[in-house]
Amino acid sequence: MKLSPILNSRASRVAAVAAMTIPFLVACGSSPEEDPITFAAVPSESAATLESSFENITTLIAQETGREVVFQNASDYAAVIEGMRAGQIDIASFGPFAYVIGKDSGIDMEAVVSPTDDPAQAPAYTSLAYVREGSEIKGLEDAKDKTVCFVDAASTSGFLIPSKGLMDVGIDMDTDIQQILAGGHDASLLSLSSENCDIAFAHDTMLNTLEQSGQVEPGSLVAVWESDPITEDPISVNHGSLEPELADQIINILEEKGNIPALVEAGICASEEECTLPEEIQYGFLPVDDSDFDAIREVCEITQAEACKNVS
Repeated sequence: MKLSPILNSRASRVAAVAAMTIPFLVACGSSPEEDPITFAAVPSESAATLESSFENITTLIAQETGREVVFQNASDYAAVIEGMRAGQIDIASFGPFAYVIGKDSGIDMEAVVSPTDDPAQAPAYTSLAYVREGSEIKGLEDAKDKTVCFVDAASTSGFLIPSKGLMDVGIDMDTDIQQILAGGHDASLLSLSSENCDIAFAHDTMLNTLEQSGQVEPGSLVAVWESDPITEDPISVNHGSLEPELADQIINILEEKGNIPALVEAGICASEEECTLPEEIQYGFLPVDDSDFDAIREVCEITQAEACKNVS
């Protein structure tokens, strides 16, 4: 099965922006100082959970800048990319692949920070392939003629890195497997649990989240493959939509105070134990830059993934 290219026409780009149904467009005549700062992310699980997981970070930005921050649950990565391009999103949490697609298509944005559980360790995570307990599938080489759940055509751990893993063992993405784009990391694993596919890819914390929430029975899904470390999802700032001084201020806030100890010190969290960050992050965010995502560009060169070809 061959995926349809994303972001490959003016019409699809307009549709991607429209799909976000952004409720915060500012009326004509308002000054930049009155505009809210818009922060967007793509759900890996429920939209309500996503917004609450970012609440401490958006509260920090609002407190430090004195500006309202509006959180936007985007429909998919394409919507975030096109929202940034249109100047309707000021800050966004991207998957690494989606960041590269947006950056290399000419959006004036900067990768600022990525999450880590340990301030002494570089921000990184992995992609895993899962099967149901008892499956005859023991590795990616067994994927031939199987139905495979991916996340999104612009997902790093849910599509790009798995594509390379499959290609490395001789699996043809177009002819050897049937692809399902589940739309989220949780949806990918839930589809596997519901027997809608034989193999499913997701990032390394998703299964634990679903088991802890009771959506997946512990032990019912098992990993059969894990990727090399990938630089974590960057939070990116849109220089095309923000005034330079405000953009610099937000960058400094995220780099210096986007961590649990600083959030407690700022009075945003009552204690480190009760301080919630996205994806169960145990510490917070550390600085990154564009070069940290060159490995994604190299994988694009190897896989020639359709989404990699549609960055202009």
